[in-house]
Amino acid sequence: MGLSNFELRGVVPVIPTPFCADESIDFDGVASCVEFAVECEVRAVCLPAYASEFYKLNELERRQVIEIAIQAAAGRVAVVAQSNHPSARCAVELAAQHEALGANVISFAIPRQFALPEADVLDYCRKICSAVSLPVLIQDFNPGGATVGVDFSRQLVEDCANFRYLKLEEPLMGGKVEAIRKATDDRVGILEGWGGMYMLDLIPAGICGLIPGLGPADLLQKVWRLGSEGNFREALKVFQIILPQLVFSLQNMELFLRIEKELLAARGVLKPTSTHVRSPTWTPDEAALTYGCELNKTVIRACEQIL
Repeated sequence: MGLSNFELRGVVPVIPTPFCADESIDFDGVASCVEFAVECEVRAVCLPAYASEFYKLNELERRQVIEIAIQAAAGRVAVVAQSNHPSARCAVELAAQHEALGANVISFAIPRQFALPEADVLDYCRKICSAVSLPVLIQDFNPGGATVGVDFSRQLVEDCANFRYLKLEEPLMGGKVEAIRKATDDRVGILEGWGGMYMLDLIPAGICGLIPGLGPADLLQKVWRLGSEGNFREALKVFQIILPQLVFSLQNMELFLRIEKELLAARGVLKPTSTHVRSPTWTPDEAALTYGCELNKTVIRACEQIL
């Protein structure tokens, strides 16, 4: 796949960080995950994001997983390099490093540890966008309040033409997607997060893609293609198979991390010894883990029967 005129579209899975029992990173596992993404025929991968446990990695480890992903991708899929830091100065440094490594898109999450006025959020984002020449994807995951919207998007794209994508993770945002597209003349593509749970609601509103976990990426790619072609009934038939797994695992982000890695191990992408989640985490009890793995089996059977 040529990346010279690359556009983010469709499923852009997050590459997890596989950890061994001693919590060291299984770098071969990172490469294996990228290879699986290539087999799923997605156009890009993203890391290290929340679903990569970026908040548990030091800066060297973040750089290492991005380097491995770029090497493993070998130009076959684009690499979206997440450059998260609550300090704009540090995020700028990370973004510049990732651009130099050969990433295709720079991404970062708006820091939401404390409430910030929108003008200060805009200033934070403007500084990072201005520091790189690559297209930029901004993620706004804000469990404690409202996410950025129309005015923010319009202003930032006027100030920084490389602000190209916005990832939002909230329910019932069809109207918001349409309003941002209109206000920015479609210069900003909207991607949906939260496992892709709201994708079928938002395809008609004009999202350009979704950023879910890697484990069901090929199945979600099938749903995306059917939905984008207007074949809603067939898309829903496939989507309803995976939805219980998404709803169960996303009750808690740390639970999602464990169920996601168990799914990748069951599909032969990760070694069973690389499904650990770094401490601190939410350790599921035996019943919860068993149920999650049963839901994973349902996803796997669907992949075998449908794809």
